[in-house]
Amino acid sequence: MTRTTSAVARALERIDRLDPALGAFIELWPDEALAREREAVAHRLPLGGLPFAVKGPSGIRSFAARRLLAAGGSPVGATSVPGPGAHWQTWGLGPHGRTLNPWRADRTPGGSSAGSAVAVAAGMAELATGSDGAGSVRIPAAWCGVFGLKTTNGLLPSPDRSGLASAGVLARSADAAEPYLRHVLDGYEPVTDPTLPLPAVYSEDLGYAEVDPEVAAVVRAAVDRLVAAGTVRLLGREAALLDPVGAWTAVRGGAPDDPGAVRVRRENDERLDALLAGGALLLTPATPNRPHGHEGPGALYSTALTWVFNLSGHPAASLPAGFTGDGCPVGLQLAAARGADVRLLAAARAVEGALPAAPSPPTAPNR
Repeated sequence: MTRTTSAVARALERIDRLDPALGAFIELWPDEALAREREAVAHRLPLGGLPFAVKGPSGIRSFAARRLLAAGGSPVGATSVPGPGAHWQTWGLGPHGRTLNPWRADRTPGGSSAGSAVAVAAGMAELATGSDGAGSVRIPAAWCGVFGLKTTNGLLPSPDRSGLASAGVLARSADAAEPYLRHVLDGYEPVTDPTLPLPAVYSEDLGYAEVDPEVAAVVRAAVDRLVAAGTVRLLGREAALLDPVGAWTAVRGGAPDDPGAVRVRRENDERLDALLAGGALLLTPATPNRPHGHEGPGALYSTALTWVFNLSGHPAASLPAGFTGDGCPVGLQLAAARGADVRLLAAARAVEGALPAAPSPPTAPNR
């Protein structure tokens, strides 16, 4: 493999060409990435120098990054996260300024794994690490039109003392995310052919959220397509959960024993266990809203449909469902039973196969 044709060289060329406008990276390691690629190829390591990005300045020290390095991955750089003083729901911030949504520069890519989602969407990395304490992988995945997975809480080491955050991955597709689980999880055993149709419960709002009607319509159309294709079979179960905002805030604030938080978590856990019984999936919009402007979301919680699974610990993923009329990507969220991460990935691959292929954003031509 030569320098001019290697996967890392191609990724670095795209970063050099596209990132000054997109602002996905805060650090770049070109020489080290090329050297690691050569070493991985020479020693026939399984990832063969796969170029990946890591979330934030400390991402290279994460458990997942260390596992990917050991398997022969080549980290090309660290991606942006919200800067000092920026609300955690909004944009990333890097040396080029705000991280821009590759579909609409006037909109945020979501956060906090902002740069990771943009790097993947624009083809500047094959995959990127992320972390998700309230939707920080799934929201930017939805708004940048890529795949994002939050693993089961506690499955992988996390520095978050509250227990809300878990490691995750962003990639162009569920199929492209497979190397992450294969090499990061212990005892990985792939599920290659899930039995179709997949039993599933669909909920527009989980019983409490206010959802943009156009976002809801895009997701419902995707679900209808899955049913028509024989990929999904909808069950007659109603998702009526309690709004987790107070419970999440109490736990994040260091009060997990708050009586109200305990009650909401216990009740939602019981309802989710019933919804997901028998290996069922739970399908929802990933966010209640489309990407907002860089000034912030206002009073609307972009996390309304994601953070319930941080409280409960269930694995959840977002994959591209389509676009609103103004050109904003919309994500379809899939949640599964705790510990069913590999099965969830297999289900996501089946779902992707029944939906139109996700296009590349206009800011990433010639992908």
